[in-house]
Amino acid sequence: MAPQNLMSQPPATLLPEDTEARTYLDAHTPEDTVRQFPWFCAAWARLAKNALESGDDVTAYAFARTGYHRGLDQLRRSGWKGHGPIPWEHKPNRGFLKSLHQLSRAAAAIGEADEAARCAQFLRDSDPAAADALT
Repeated sequence: MAPQNLMSQPPATLLPEDTEARTYLDAHTPEDTVRQFPWFCAAWARLAKNALESGDDVTAYAFARTGYHRGLDQLRRSGWKGHGPIPWEHKPNRGFLKSLHQLSRAAAAIGEADEAARCAQFLRDSDPAAADALT
């Protein structure tokens, strides 16, 4: 008989929907979106991805780190205690998870291998489906 884990997992953290910011990003540039909605992680993640794709790894790192920290603030306000599931299937969580993924990529690009590995592990620990979808 396999041992049973008696420690309960914390509940999944579900960020609130921000329809206004999402709709704005769909119709505008990510730059304009962060000017209107500076807390919106999905826009920061897109800025980081675009910067990486254009070869600007330092700017990508700054954008990704901003999205990551904005997301951590939102997670904490939503009851997250520093660990536990952050489900990819809940679309409002995706901006944070994408920022975390872009931070891992940008950290690797600037030679921060340890940080890149920590971010990649944090993404997988948050939700393996997120890591699978983004890598």
